[in-house]
Amino acid sequence: MTLRIAMWSGPRNISTAMMRSWENRPDCTVVDEPFYAAYLADTGIEHPCREQILLTQSTDYGKVVEELTEHPVSSPLQYQKHMTHHIPRGMNMGWCASMKHCFLIRDPAEVIASYVQKMPSIDEDAIGIRRQAELFTEIAAITGSNPVVIDSNDVLDDPGPILAALCRDLEVDYYPDAMLHWPAGKRSSDGIWASHWYHNVEQSTGFGQNRTGAASLEPAHRELAERMRPFYEEMAVLRIRN
Repeated sequence: MTLRIAMWSGPRNISTAMMRSWENRPDCTVVDEPFYAAYLADTGIEHPCREQILLTQSTDYGKVVEELTEHPVSSPLQYQKHMTHHIPRGMNMGWCASMKHCFLIRDPAEVIASYVQKMPSIDEDAIGIRRQAELFTEIAAITGSNPVVIDSNDVLDDPGPILAALCRDLEVDYYPDAMLHWPAGKRSSDGIWASHWYHNVEQSTGFGQNRTGAASLEPAHRELAERMRPFYEEMAVLRIRN
């Protein structure tokens, strides 16, 4: 039996570096943002590489769920990288019951400061922080326990202990050499959108240095960050700490 692990993140986090970490294990395969095309088709939103994404992924939420839960996997572990804003409100999340779950969170101001460097406009739905808190509650109710929570800043400050604790809480072996260091370059498992979003990760060989200092935001973005902060903090109090 393959253990399926769902990692729930918003954009402009260390979600792709975390995917690299898990893919570098000897026992794990990864799935990169499987609901992206369904999200684009459902919302009509314009994103970089939109047409390519729609051509390379299923736009049917039900078919994606079937692939994630029923299709055979050749490895003992499957790591699924999910963006919370890809999941529409009202979607039946019962398919999550048999999986292990982790929520990767990041301070809203830092998310927004990074996001606006890549996208011309931003709103609450685009950064997925409120949706992340909603999904946390939904999945906790479905599985009967709180999902594991890790904060990207904690990972960057000291990745070894956080990843060791994450593996412990997910009840899987920890491979420090593999999970802390990986070869630079592209991966066949990367989504077609990698050309726009993954440049820095493609150059990486491990988790980067944490950047200190407050994010500089214009007033409207600062207001958005403060509105999202309670949802972030709701999960942050439960996060793994050193």
